[in-house]
Amino acid sequence: MAAANTQQNLATTFQQNYDKYSELKAFDETKAGVKGLIDSGITKVPKIFIHPEALQNNPSNPKNTNPIFPLIDLQNINNNKKEIVKQIQEASETWGFFQVINHGIPMSILDEILHGARHFHEQDVDIKKPYYSRDVARNVMYNSNFELFSEKSLGANWRDSLYSVMAPYPAKPEELPDTCREIVIEYSNHVMKLGYTLLELLSQGLGLEPNHLKEMGCAEGLGILCNYYPSCPQPELAIGTSKHADNDFFTVLLQDDIGGLQVLHKDQWVDVPPTHGALVINIGDILQLISNDKYKSIEHRVLANKIGPRISVANFFTTGALTSSRIYGPIEELLSKDNPPKYRATTVKDFFEYSSKKGLDGKSNLDHYKI
Repeated sequence: MAAANTQQNLATTFQQNYDKYSELKAFDETKAGVKGLIDSGITKVPKIFIHPEALQNNPSNPKNTNPIFPLIDLQNINNNKKEIVKQIQEASETWGFFQVINHGIPMSILDEILHGARHFHEQDVDIKKPYYSRDVARNVMYNSNFELFSEKSLGANWRDSLYSVMAPYPAKPEELPDTCREIVIEYSNHVMKLGYTLLELLSQGLGLEPNHLKEMGCAEGLGILCNYYPSCPQPELAIGTSKHADNDFFTVLLQDDIGGLQVLHKDQWVDVPPTHGALVINIGDILQLISNDKYKSIEHRVLANKIGPRISVANFFTTGALTSSRIYGPIEELLSKDNPPKYRATTVKDFFEYSSKKGLDGKSNLDHYKI
């Protein structure tokens, strides 16, 4: 009976008898984000944020095996490189995700970037408004839901974000908010160094020379995304971030101790356990494409929560210029008669434009490029 009522409520909720665009536009024009809704004292989730993904039954493994999320220790990497490469290879092939500890970034830096991200989002809205934009050409951009007006969007996400370009043509220091300027620059420099190390390990895991992926330009570009997930009065109706896979080479994510990040592993949503001092690494779509499906770009999401706010900081590694005409296809050294190319070659510019237009519709970006 309860399931039937849920489905009936779902059908009622999504009757198109209201002007969704006008509600989205009115929300966007406040430039206050989801944080502004909470500050206004709302006790119910606005209809534009009611998301079918939160209401539907989640895919689950009938065996309920409670798999253990991969955790890899990078300490003594020079003396233990062979074993670390093996662990990263296995995690990238089976999970598409893993956590790393002893990665070289001081705990004080991790704590400070989380504090800086929170400080920006919790400022008075009038201070944040000058940064609010949907112009993707900007080096620094704050908004709520990059895909807010996408026709294929299933519902708005319960999240505000601050995005900054950090390499190879970084935002000027004066373009960054002064509340988090210094730590965003310092943290991104640390992450870039870690990214080079991870690329070497990922290259070796593919049986390639350590510099192969770096020389392909897989870490020339870096963007930082500071996410703010306010507490949600009805988390059973909303979603923090919709199910998706990242459209980059790989991502380095720092999450706080609240949690909510889930990875779809063997048709089961698995919680990524908050581990103080750890960083979450995940394979992106373009790395799956060039590795010819050796490494997997896996869908993940973030749940809404009554507890909050939740803070996370994601760094996305991509090419040096999204307008570059450089072609990316399955790496020739990985191909053979028994392992022919599974994807057609593309530019990162084309891939980004396609995925941006498609939006978070719950479908893989890679399907469009399959041979």
